[in-house]
Amino acid sequence: MATGDSDRPHLNSNFLVEFDAAKASGFAEVIFAPFTLADGQAPHPGPAANAAFVNRVVLRRGATGALDLYTWWDQARQGKAPARRVVKVKLLAADHATVVMSWRFRNVRPVSLSYSPLQAMDGGVLMESLELAFDAVEIEAPTPARKAR
Repeated sequence: MATGDSDRPHLNSNFLVEFDAAKASGFAEVIFAPFTLADGQAPHPGPAANAAFVNRVVLRRGATGALDLYTWWDQARQGKAPARRVVKVKLLAADHATVVMSWRFRNVRPVSLSYSPLQAMDGGVLMESLELAFDAVEIEAPTPARKAR
């Protein structure tokens, strides 16, 4: 039976995040905001069709001192952002190798970078959150024996 043919829901704890087909490490959470259309209407075909639709996704990871997300956000803040990226989120099966579902976000750009509070009495992990805007999302159905790369 293909992985996607199961009647059981998939667990949400095994996933990979890729930026432009390169694995990005350490993400602990992906928050999908609702994928919406303005005023509940379908867009008209054409180059400006999605101009009024701004969808967002948030990526969270433990802060390690890596500056890659900050650098990307800072470039956008200064108007020097590199070409928009493709971000792919791959949901994995319990074997941590089989892709059971994936979301491909196109024309992604950073819009917000934040950090969790510093709390001397807590001792928890400092979390880094990057909110991304994107122009389009495609959800890919699973195929049999598709392994994560």
